This record gives sequence, C-alpha cells and structure tokens, in this order.
Amino acid sequence: MEPIAISVRGRGEWVLIHRCRGCDCLVANRVAGDDTPLLLVKLAVQPLANPPFPLEVLDL
Repeated sequence: MEPIAISVRGRGEWVLIHRCRGCDCLVANRVAGDDTPLLLVKLAVQPLANPPFPLEVLDL
C-alpha cells in the first residue's frame, strides 16, 4: 500500500488514502499518532504544487 492523498472528515479528522500496488484498490485509514506531521503536510499540498492540468486553463 502506498499513501497517495489526504482527506479530511467532517470533524477535521485527517485520513490517509492508500492505493494497493497490486490491484490499485483504494483504502482510507485514519492518521496515526506516530505518523510524521511534515510528511502528512507534504502529501496534502502535493496537488497544489503539481496540479493535474495547466493553470492557464483556469483563466485567472
């Protein structure tokens, strides 16, 4: 399983989204107390740093 994203539940609880390397199924797991906060934030901001489409398309 490899962590690919972060999601936030209704009460602000962070959840890691993992993808199985064998079958590509997705699994959501609550963030544990021993997870590294810096790595969690790095994973959370990854879509902002590398958007899946050119930002010029947004016509800002």
